[in-house]
Amino acid sequence: MVGKKIGGRTYYYLAESGRVDGKPRVVTQRYLGTAEEIARAVPGGEPASASYRTYGDVAAVWATLSRLDFVRRVDDVAGPQRAKPSLGLTLAIAVLHRATAPGTPLSEWWASGVAADVVRPRVSTVEGSWRALERLTPERITRIEDTVASAVLATLDDHAALAVDVPQFAAFAPADCTLPSACRGVLAGAGLRVTRDGAIPLASRVYRRDDGTAPTFASLTAELGPATLVFHSGQAAQLDLGSRSGFVGSLPLTDHPELLTQPASARKRVDPERFAGLTALDTHAVVDGVRRRVILTHSATLHAAQSRAFADELATATRELDGLAGALAAGTHRGDRAQVHAELGRVTRGRRIERVLTAVLSGNRPGEIRLERRIDSSALARLDEEFFGKQVLVTDRDWPIGDVVTAYRARTHLESTFRWLTGPAVPGPTPRWEWTRQRIAAHGLVSVLAATVTHLMRREADRAGMNLSVRELLDQLAGIGELVLRYPSTGGRPRTKRLPTERDPAQQALYDLFQLSR
Repeated sequence: MVGKKIGGRTYYYLAESGRVDGKPRVVTQRYLGTAEEIARAVPGGEPASASYRTYGDVAAVWATLSRLDFVRRVDDVAGPQRAKPSLGLTLAIAVLHRATAPGTPLSEWWASGVAADVVRPRVSTVEGSWRALERLTPERITRIEDTVASAVLATLDDHAALAVDVPQFAAFAPADCTLPSACRGVLAGAGLRVTRDGAIPLASRVYRRDDGTAPTFASLTAELGPATLVFHSGQAAQLDLGSRSGFVGSLPLTDHPELLTQPASARKRVDPERFAGLTALDTHAVVDGVRRRVILTHSATLHAAQSRAFADELATATRELDGLAGALAAGTHRGDRAQVHAELGRVTRGRRIERVLTAVLSGNRPGEIRLERRIDSSALARLDEEFFGKQVLVTDRDWPIGDVVTAYRARTHLESTFRWLTGPAVPGPTPRWEWTRQRIAAHGLVSVLAATVTHLMRREADRAGMNLSVRELLDQLAGIGELVLRYPSTGGRPRTKRLPTERDPAQQALYDLFQLSR
């Protein structure tokens, strides 16, 4: 909330800030009135001060943790404790922080007051929280994940599990790094066992991938227990699909050209409500010497995105070739034919660019070499028709196509979530901080549990008709705020009243879904 002094009086506005062209700007503003007008609207006299704060995201995540009985379950794993707050409450606060303010230091976030008001039982300080979590042993981490997984599965009808590798899980930067993304720290990946319904993490195996000790894809998924293996086309070569069972993955498009030339009429819509613009052809093909079920999918959204990206790539390549041709014609480029060929190769090194863009050289001597380029419109049309928007999925499961697609997309959803939760890098506290294996395991547990809670929330929102990513969901919830009015003390503690701000229809739906009444 901001106040503007006009003619000696202060008028209050509810303002929301955002970035416009990379700079902070007020993007929305609503008039509230003078202090007297606000006081008349809220019984109790004139407030001494007023402030606006968001609380919907914090309240919704804490409500979900409470429904899972998170604190009690973790404390049962920990056993008798002397320290206050307990391990369960300490871990719950860390998960709440990671889910709602991953880029803000823990102490600064807690000082803002929203979490301190929401968390029960009350906690006076979060100092020392990470020191408590660093004492978690691998065995205790596994038991904590198991007990939280039991609570999650109790809310689901579908207990089928997937095994997914997320190699870009997190980057842990040194504490004294001014630009974490540019510092050499610890790069970590994570193998996850997640639910097929909602991609909710149930168990994890965090590993380093920068010291040569990263496990193979096959061994990693074996550690996660019984689950359907999910892989992408780049991992397919590491697996012997001829002998493996229980998998959903993608194959390189070029491995099955016979599928790519199938007419669009051969594909059928999958599920317009769950997958707008997605069509598929369910058939069979030989994969690693065995006849397997393969599904050719086409996404209108992916097609449009790939078409735009390729158009940009082609435009860049043609500009560079035109610049090279101009330099050759003007005599400012006097390289020999081998040098010009090398530059052509650099510009057109993308295989798909080479399919549509040709360059012809004439002349042999420096200063006499000329370049002409041509775009093959027929090849461009074939590329657009045969490749853009398509994926070839392979599986030995007899699931409906929609469930196969959902399982395959679990990895994409998880990667997006961890990019949000861990950012470009996870910095350690100052002044000195070394990322030991135990500290990485503790931070990894917090991130995985934050993904567990937020993916469960995302699933609930999806069932209510709101198809949102985790970040979109939390952004919507963060838009639910309140006006905090503080009144002068009359002998006891200062009185505080909270006035909820206006909510749009989407925010109201989430308010009702997560029961955020204050």
